[in-house]
Amino acid sequence: MNTRTSVLALVSAAAIAVAAFALTAGTPDDATAQQPGAAAANVLFDPKDTIVLLLDHQTGLFQTVKDIPIAELRANTVVLAKIAELAKAPILTTASEPNGTNGPLMSELAAAAPNAKYIPRKGEVSAWDNEDFKKAVEASGKKTLIMAGVWTSVCVAFPALQAKAEGYSVYAVMDASGDMSAMASQAALARMTQAGVIPVTTNVVLTEYQRTWARPDAAKWGALYSELVPHYRAVGESYQRAQEAARKAK
Repeated sequence: MNTRTSVLALVSAAAIAVAAFALTAGTPDDATAQQPGAAAANVLFDPKDTIVLLLDHQTGLFQTVKDIPIAELRANTVVLAKIAELAKAPILTTASEPNGTNGPLMSELAAAAPNAKYIPRKGEVSAWDNEDFKKAVEASGKKTLIMAGVWTSVCVAFPALQAKAEGYSVYAVMDASGDMSAMASQAALARMTQAGVIPVTTNVVLTEYQRTWARPDAAKWGALYSELVPHYRAVGESYQRAQEAARKAK
């Protein structure tokens, strides 16, 4: 068994163990017995009303990012794409000018989000200023936009502010976005939140999509937690080992 196979096996085993542990807490009937009121339900986004927009995750721009480690940014972006795929949410990727100095999109996205639609732009800095991109968002029929990109203060903030002004509910995934400095990112965060854009992290998006462990694909969601947070994989591994020990003790 090679290293890659071993790692995948551990992730899979941990995910299954974590999911199995969670499922012992209830059944699908239990999970739906107590529904939130209308006000509480509206606080979290409706997974069926979302589209994920991955903006300018270009390798040239990555070289300018200083507010988050590049490896972490790339890993979070990949998981965000996989979340959307698992949730069957539409995904748009875009780049202002992939043949220029900003470089091509990160190669991992093609494998992580095979159903994503790529929208090339004609040099527009804000994706919202590109007619094809905006039409693709409108054609999805979704009113909740989940955005991430590089740079946060420009490629995320500009379309986020524009879309919010036009009546969309907008979430900015901060740890799947990157900027030239911590100050730039913090200023963008303040500007967006003042306009009503909601800042979140990849883990929050994952849990808002998933909502419950009492679902048939729970192990797949568990695998995404293990990929996003390696330390969480240890939870599943320790639980699995404890279960094995308990069975042997009988």
